[in-house]
Amino acid sequence: MRCASRPQLARVPPPALPPPLLPTRQLGPRRPQIIRSAIELDQNGEYDLAYDQYLKGLEWLSTAIKYEKNPTSKQKLSEKVGEYIVRAEQLKDLRAGTSQAAQGKPVGSSGGAGQKPRGAKDDGDDEKAKLREGLGGAIVVEKPNVRWDDVAGLEGAKDALKEAVILPVKFPQFFTGKRKPWSGLLLYGPPGTGKSYLAKAVATEADATFFSVSSSDLVSKWMGESEKLVANLFALAREHAPSIVFVDEVDSLCSVRGDNESEAARRIKTEFMVQMQGVQGNEKGQVLVLGATNLPYNLDQAIRRRFDKRILIPLPDERARARMFPIHLGDTPHELTEEDFQELGRTTEGFSGSDIAVAVKDVLMEPIRMLKDATHFKSHAGGIVPCSPADPDPTKFEATLTGLMEAGRNAEVVPPTITKSMFFKVLGKSKPTVSKEDLEVFDKFTSEFGEEGA
Repeated sequence: MRCASRPQLARVPPPALPPPLLPTRQLGPRRPQIIRSAIELDQNGEYDLAYDQYLKGLEWLSTAIKYEKNPTSKQKLSEKVGEYIVRAEQLKDLRAGTSQAAQGKPVGSSGGAGQKPRGAKDDGDDEKAKLREGLGGAIVVEKPNVRWDDVAGLEGAKDALKEAVILPVKFPQFFTGKRKPWSGLLLYGPPGTGKSYLAKAVATEADATFFSVSSSDLVSKWMGESEKLVANLFALAREHAPSIVFVDEVDSLCSVRGDNESEAARRIKTEFMVQMQGVQGNEKGQVLVLGATNLPYNLDQAIRRRFDKRILIPLPDERARARMFPIHLGDTPHELTEEDFQELGRTTEGFSGSDIAVAVKDVLMEPIRMLKDATHFKSHAGGIVPCSPADPDPTKFEATLTGLMEAGRNAEVVPPTITKSMFFKVLGKSKPTVSKEDLEVFDKFTSEFGEEGA
């Protein structure tokens, strides 16, 4: 006996059974009965069982499509697969107990979508609202708290971003007539050089709505939904103008078009290009598309053209590297001087910003390793610290032959201060992650299409 409060789907004739496209010796004589059974269960209101049968039927139809040679039959069968998927999704929502599923669009007797009653409200607005709700997570509500000064070097890139983002918002009277701000900026360069970090600085400093999206936010498994997501993203950006749309790893979304790519991927790129062209035609110039990529040659040339400025984010120079070490150390106690940081900057030629961050992280673990390996501890500054071989007689410092766990029970263990020798110990085994061959690729792209951002 069913519960009276359970939501009910509209009782309409389920889709007609498509003819089997393969001989029964390949699909089995009982395979078509799976879909017929799903339809009958759906008509009788046995939605749980109908959902399971629809899934099995869709598996059979997928196999049929794989082996079907007739393009017309394959197209018709693909359309029915889409309709069965919609019905199965409605049943899935109903199983989860959502009342919205009971109001789902029924499937007509001919296999197509059922006609809506006259006066019924179009569900286009509901679909649009659902897509926009999914894009709501792309809006960066809280500022990342990364300032321009936190980005070491890259003065050219920062000036270009200020010109494209800050000035149009602060001084709109500057951009009148034919003078318009940039509508698209592409940041390219080796991995770990600070492209995404620059985007965080833009999100912090700009008084604008910041959208941070990736390919996973815009690609859907449902046919036609990815293009709608792209269109709704730009529609949201225009509604919340002034706004910035940051697309990280833009090459994964807008790679070079080829004969082997899927129709869905081609449609996404086309929609993205159309929307970017619309941004360029925006009279107010209140939407900026900011892209980042490590593989600039993988970008489709039409997408590349729509980025007004293409700025190289190179490896940090010596001065920038020297600034990065104290930034990553933060307020951790250390004994290094400004001259020591300059020396570290000279020592790390070829290191990216990410390489330096990893090296500093490794250095920060050195005091913990010293505590773990220590056998003698001495009193110091209200706690105990490990003894070093250079210390005089340990007995004068109340040292005891004990391990870290036992020492921690009797007094507070204080980690040793970071020293320059710890840095050189770590840097002696660290290697840069960007090769000279990689840099040559970016230099070639810059000479052909880009500009220096250092």
